[in-house]
Amino acid sequence: MTRPMTRTHDEQVRDQFGPRAAAYVASAVHAQGADLDRLEEIARAAAPRRALDLGTGGGHAAYRLAPHAAEVVVCDLSEAMTAAVLETGRSRGCLNLSAQVARAEALPFADGEFDFLATRFSAHHWGDFEAGLREARRVLAPGGRAVFIDVSAPEAEAADTHLQAVELLRDPSHVRDHRPSFWLAALERAGFRTLALNRDSLRLEFGSWTARMKTPAVQVEAIRALQRGLAAETAARFALEPDGSFTVDRVFIEAE
Repeated sequence: MTRPMTRTHDEQVRDQFGPRAAAYVASAVHAQGADLDRLEEIARAAAPRRALDLGTGGGHAAYRLAPHAAEVVVCDLSEAMTAAVLETGRSRGCLNLSAQVARAEALPFADGEFDFLATRFSAHHWGDFEAGLREARRVLAPGGRAVFIDVSAPEAEAADTHLQAVELLRDPSHVRDHRPSFWLAALERAGFRTLALNRDSLRLEFGSWTARMKTPAVQVEAIRALQRGLAAETAARFALEPDGSFTVDRVFIEAE
């Protein structure tokens, strides 16, 4: 019997995001937002010597950090992603970017090497979320500032289950969108002190959300089938629209 082909989680992430690097650099939902404006405000006040953009993706956090830091290191599991970010950064005049390919759970940096750390829409892909937070705390200097931005899961069980299901159908490298309560507890276990946690909403336009990841048609239809079968209260929780577009929560956490 032929065994199905399997990949490690790291291979899944590289396979999913490497070929889509340009799409994430250009993605409107990633390239703009009040969260980026707030991140830049914090970076401007901190004026870091060396900042880390952990799980850089399309590099949008790094582009906001670059004008206010002496150096910004963009770190990602995908070499194609870091290459795209450096190229785009140069075109935007961000000449203080450097790159490192690494797992969030095993960073090749010395203790306290950075005085600023940001991670945006990355943590839900980490194979070991808490190990990634511990590494973030290890490489951040005492008194350094950290900013964590990500989609967050609802505290309600049914809505949480639905979100994880559609995320995984869209992208097999998805691990988990974490609830705000879990974020706070995990940060404390990792040695961070949370300074602020703010929440807002993020609308995901269904067509571009699935196209960006090149989700196969059969999985797109599976997502739509799940949406059509949602209980009314869960559909309302996500402000589900007729075309499948929906709204999720986003957390913005400041810690040290």
